Amino acid sequence: MENADITIIGAGVIGLAIAAEIAQPGINIFILEKNPTYGTGISSRNSEVIHGGIYYPEGSLKAALCAAGRHRLYEIAAKNNIPHKKIGKLIVATQPEETEGIEYLHKNAQANGVNSTELISARKVAHLEPNIKACSALFSPETGIISAHDLMNYFLLQARRKKAELVNCTKVVRIEKQARSYRIYTQSAKGDTFEFSSDVVINAAGLESDTIANMVGGNYQLHYCKGDYCSISGVNKSMIKRLIYPVPVKNHVGLGVHLTIDLSGRLKLGPDTTYISRTEDYAVANQKVPLFYSSARKFLPFLKEENVSPDMAGIRPKLQGPNDNFHDFVIREDLPGFINLVGIESPGLTASPAIAQLIKKMLTGKQSWE
Repeated sequence: MENADITIIGAGVIGLAIAAEIAQPGINIFILEKNPTYGTGISSRNSEVIHGGIYYPEGSLKAALCAAGRHRLYEIAAKNNIPHKKIGKLIVATQPEETEGIEYLHKNAQANGVNSTELISARKVAHLEPNIKACSALFSPETGIISAHDLMNYFLLQARRKKAELVNCTKVVRIEKQARSYRIYTQSAKGDTFEFSSDVVINAAGLESDTIANMVGGNYQLHYCKGDYCSISGVNKSMIKRLIYPVPVKNHVGLGVHLTIDLSGRLKLGPDTTYISRTEDYAVANQKVPLFYSSARKFLPFLKEENVSPDMAGIRPKLQGPNDNFHDFVIREDLPGFINLVGIESPGLTASPAIAQLIKKMLTGKQSWE
């Protein structure tokens, strides 16, 4: 591997989206991935939801990039036959005292420029989704689902067409600042070492993004927040047509155990939120079944505990600790030519095309090739 103009660390949906956006012939761009293939971490362990942009505080990067990314994501998916579906979402109040929560979300959505949401009555909820329980709801028609794997395939294809190179099984172990570049030291899965220089480094390393940033003097600390999922079986999949979410807790740690639907119509519950030590443990304990059942039964009255079984898990790279208030994405150039993306959790998948466009703007004018 020769020296690079740009090195992207991390081949999840964010790193691949950035590569697709900034690559062009004549520029040496390497995408380094520690795993045997791309997109096996956060990007493949989530609900695959295209978010509307309802929850995030006005003026935050999460709000702005979610809205911009959603528009762009639907365009990309439609133009390139990426499986997706704009199925809509209901955030339901199951008790009258929860109505205040969905009214707040409606106002927040409007403040974020999401003007499609609608407060609806129990009667309209019953018309849209006759098999759920709710005394009122917030309807988000712009929410959808997408195949994250097919989206990443598209981004990688675009990057490779413009001569970017993906290098798997390559873990970054050290980075040194040089006069006008960075020396990157890597190790392969077999233990072989290799080093090279890169003019620009883009840190999109997900769960390890704080570690990478701290190699060159950063001061970040991510918290691993696990989200377990349970699958639903033994019920007619056509009973539910939209995503069903509860009113979330106010600290933005998670959106509550909700009902998601994948592109095959399969029903899942989750994710929940459990802060864990820094280990990538994706096992789902059987003890989660009664907890998920009791949470979901509030708005899915037809559900029985035997319909629920452990499924998959993901881990969020959160800057927000267990008792912290909202933390935004960090996307900034902490050193000349070193751009950190830290704490890119939900709505990262939705925001990915907009994040890529933002990075391209940050790079403009840095080199003669821009």
